[in-house]
Amino acid sequence: MSFRELRNFTEMMRALGYPRLISVQNFSTPNFTLVAEILIWLIKRYEPHMDIPTDVDTESDRVFFIKAVAQFMATKAHIKLNMKHLYQADGYAVKELLKITSVLYNAMKTKQMAFGEIVEEDNNKFKFDLGSRISDLKSARQLASEVTSKGASLYDLLGKEVELREMRTAAIARPLEVNETEKALRAAIKEVLESVEKTKDMLRNVGSDVTSLDAKIEKKKQELERNRKRLQTLQSVRPAFMDEYEKIEEDLQKTYVIYVEKFRNLSFLEAQLDEHHRLEQERFEEAENNMRMMQHKLREEEKDMMRSSLKDEDSDMDVPEDDGSDSDIEESRPSKPRPTRNSIMAGSGARFIGTMQGDSDETEDSEIDVDEDDEEDEEGEEEEESKDLEDDSLEDPVSKVAHTSRGPVRPPLLEESDNDF
Repeated sequence: MSFRELRNFTEMMRALGYPRLISVQNFSTPNFTLVAEILIWLIKRYEPHMDIPTDVDTESDRVFFIKAVAQFMATKAHIKLNMKHLYQADGYAVKELLKITSVLYNAMKTKQMAFGEIVEEDNNKFKFDLGSRISDLKSARQLASEVTSKGASLYDLLGKEVELREMRTAAIARPLEVNETEKALRAAIKEVLESVEKTKDMLRNVGSDVTSLDAKIEKKKQELERNRKRLQTLQSVRPAFMDEYEKIEEDLQKTYVIYVEKFRNLSFLEAQLDEHHRLEQERFEEAENNMRMMQHKLREEEKDMMRSSLKDEDSDMDVPEDDGSDSDIEESRPSKPRPTRNSIMAGSGARFIGTMQGDSDETEDSEIDVDEDDEEDEEGEEEEESKDLEDDSLEDPVSKVAHTSRGPVRPPLLEESDNDF
C-alpha cells in the first residue's frame, strides 16, 4: 500500500459523501470494524435493496461477511476482490476497497460532467465562437471553389446546346421500334420474376430455420432442467470426505499454533545468541586494546630505563681534571676500563684498552683509541637498539614484563685503588 492510494481512497470517500471522517492513520493497524462499515456503506450505495449480514463479532461471521461481499461484487459489478486482503483489514484492504470506490466515483464524475455539458450548451446558445467554426469555414471555402468550377463547366455545356438541340429533335422525331421495346420489357419481367422466386425461397428457408431453432431451444431447456435437478441433488448430499476435511483443518490449526510458538522461541533465542556474540566481541576488543596499551607502556618504560642507564654510564665515565700534581698522578695511573654499550645490552664482560704502566704518549694514544672505539660502539649500539625495539614489538607481553623486571645487566666496574701496584 502506498500513501497515494490511501490518500485517493480518503478523497473518494469524502467526495461520495461518507458520513465518517477517514484518516490516513486508520489503516496503519488492522481495523476490521471500520472496513466492514465501509463495505456495507458502499454496497448500500451501489444497490440500496441489497441485504448483507452485518454481524462481525466472531471469526466465522467475519468470514461469511467477506464471502458475501465478494460474491455480490463479482456477480453485480463484475469486480474481483481479494478476500484475504479484505480480512487483513489493513493497508492491503485499501487496495480492494479502492476498486469499488473508483467505480462509484467515476460514475458520479461522469454524471456531473454530463450535467455540466448540458449547462454549458445552454449558456453558449447565444454566443458565437469563431474558433469552433474554423472547420465550417474550410468547408465553405471548398464549396465555393466547387461552385466556380461547376459554373464554368455548365457555361461550356450551354454553349454546345445549339448543336445538341438539333440532334435531340431528330431522335424524338424518329419512330420507335416495337420489337426492341418488347424485348426490353420481356427482359425486365424475367428479372422481376427471378427476384420473386429468390424471395420465396428465402421465406421458405426462414421457416425451416425457425423450426430448427425452436428444436434447439427446447433441447437446451431440457438440458438446463436436468442440470438444475442434478445441482439440487449435489447440494443436498454431503460429500464423503467432508468429515475428514474438517478434522484435517482442525489439526492444521493446532499445528499452526505450535509452529507460531516455536518460531517465536527460535527468534528470541537467535536474538539472545546475537547479543551474546556482540558482548563477547566487545570484551575481546577491550582486552586487545588493554594489551596494546600495556605493550606501549612497557615499551616506553624500557626506553626510559635504557636512557637512564646510558646517562649513568656517561656520568661514571666523565673524570674531573685538576691542575698541578693531580694531573701527574692521573697520567701515571693506568687508564680506567670503560664499559661499552654493547657490553651493557648483551650482558657480557667489559672491554679494556690500555696498559698497566703508562707513558703519557701511550696514554694519550690509548685515550684516542678509546674515543674512537666509543664512537664505533655508540653507532653499533644505536643499530642494536633499533633491532631490539623491533624484536620487543614481536615478543609476548609476559616475556616483556620479565625482561623489564630483570633490566639491563651492567658489568661490575673495577675499583680504583693506588695499592693495585
